[in-house]
Amino acid sequence: MAPPILKLENIRLTFGGTPLLTGAGLSATPGDRICLVGRNGSGKSTLLRIAAGLVEPDSGERFIHPAVRARYLGQETDFTGYQTALAFVEASLGPADDPHAARYYLNALGLDGSEDPARLSGGEARRVALAAVLAPDPGLLLLDEPTNHLDLPAIEWLENELAGLKSAIVVISHDRRFLERISRTTVWLDRGETRVLDRGFAEFEAWRDDMLEREDLERHKLDRKIAREDQWMHGGVTARRKRNVRRVAELAALRQKKRDARRVQGNVRLEASEAQTSGKLIVEATEITKSFGAGPVVQAFSTRIGRGDRVGLVGPNGAGKTTLLKMLIGELAPDSGTIRHGANLEIAALDQRRDSLAPNATVAETLTGGRGDYVTVNSERRHVATYMKDFLFQPEQARSPIRVLSGGERARLLLARLLSLPSNVLVLDEPTNDLDLETLDLLEELIAGYPGTVLLVSHDRDFLDRIVTSVIAAEGDGRWIEYAGGYTDMLMQRRGTDLAKAPPKVAKADRAGETTPAVAPSAPAPKRKLSFKEKHALETLPALIDKLSAEIAALEAKAADATLYSRDPKAFDATTKRLAAAQQELAAAEHQWLELEMLKDELGG
Repeated sequence: MAPPILKLENIRLTFGGTPLLTGAGLSATPGDRICLVGRNGSGKSTLLRIAAGLVEPDSGERFIHPAVRARYLGQETDFTGYQTALAFVEASLGPADDPHAARYYLNALGLDGSEDPARLSGGEARRVALAAVLAPDPGLLLLDEPTNHLDLPAIEWLENELAGLKSAIVVISHDRRFLERISRTTVWLDRGETRVLDRGFAEFEAWRDDMLEREDLERHKLDRKIAREDQWMHGGVTARRKRNVRRVAELAALRQKKRDARRVQGNVRLEASEAQTSGKLIVEATEITKSFGAGPVVQAFSTRIGRGDRVGLVGPNGAGKTTLLKMLIGELAPDSGTIRHGANLEIAALDQRRDSLAPNATVAETLTGGRGDYVTVNSERRHVATYMKDFLFQPEQARSPIRVLSGGERARLLLARLLSLPSNVLVLDEPTNDLDLETLDLLEELIAGYPGTVLLVSHDRDFLDRIVTSVIAAEGDGRWIEYAGGYTDMLMQRRGTDLAKAPPKVAKADRAGETTPAVAPSAPAPKRKLSFKEKHALETLPALIDKLSAEIAALEAKAADATLYSRDPKAFDATTKRLAAAQQELAAAEHQWLELEMLKDELGG
């Protein structure tokens, strides 16, 4: 195995008295493809900045091979002092680098290099920053959310470009499809520590869930052991004093272990306020057209969207997705053509621009509109601090100004504000930006269970495939075409791919809200129930556990007799052997009982 070119070991870092990293590590060898994953606020970006040498940890070891050139792409880029995009990229090159590489990468990303950095859009700034880290052909690439603000063609270009590089790559991203295609190793940063899966992201989530299930089982066992020791304490002191002192100390250690355990951060609780049911028709557009400047943004486009539809809009940056969306919901009038809206529409819209949040307003003011301390969700009046907890905000953050929040926190705040509004039509413009994977899962579940209609603009292919029932795609020159199914279905229809050769797709809802599977449905699996043996074991194991516990107590009391070995060595050996066996049997019985109890709960009794 090749020696590492990057090594972080036992990295510790504390912010404001709160430990962020408590023993994190990361190792990369030439050619590695590593994705770094974890919840928002877990310290992923900080760990990557430590790897880049931009942040000094409190303790731990950082090594980067002196012969390896590293390049770091942060979530924000400072263009101060550069007159053009080309000048910024050329500044990243060394004396021995190909001077034409800067222009090559800018052109490949759709730029000519003459752009003024001070006037770049979010997507253009991201492309310039990517060109600056790729042009020097580094041996190590550290990429923090490289797909943010990129459109789908640019993301797919980046995937192909990274696949052809010899560089070692460490990447942070919320884009599942991107991670699945790029990574070969997954590093999970969880509660300050890192765990490594020597496989790509595609296998991470099942592995993570298994790890958390094991951890939960161990926590159950620890709780049971503490309860048993508490019972012994309350029952009075028996046996020898030294042994009692030892057990009291062990009980204190168990309690400390439980206190020190950092539990997994809870999930966001998403619930949309529902308005009265809309009519069957949401919007009908007929031959609508819109132009800005020289050419048309939308040309002779027609569609009919009904109640319950989930429609995705995709296309390159600047194609006019937001313009078309605003026309469909009535915020922007078409130059020609007609738009007809249905009855009883209550629209709640999520703007992709974080600057729609007033930077000096507090979190509480943003959620309540500055009117008191209560939020009404589905006719239920809730205190703003309680509602904030559903979105993983701490009560003390209620008076925090928006400007101090992270990108992920602002994204959750926008969602919280949106979902508190009564609606039967959700309009989501880039809702996945800055959200972690777990929150994305919950947002998908919310949309799947939402009884109204959803209009969605996104560059997240996996999110589109899981959510939408049709895709409206930009075809160039103001032409838009609607395709049935998700993003992958759209690509197949565009390319004329034989659907029989395509991987099976999950069932998608059709326009009427019925389920239309992409492959022939198999018979539903019968509901799992506890077997007779499992039920019998669940009923008899508590008695066995009590019996073994009593036997162990008796054996421990016998073994504690200091004269036993001198009086009867064989009896001492038999007692200690049986004690060890009984302790193993007790552990196995407790483990089996806990697994059956958890299975019973999972199956609903």
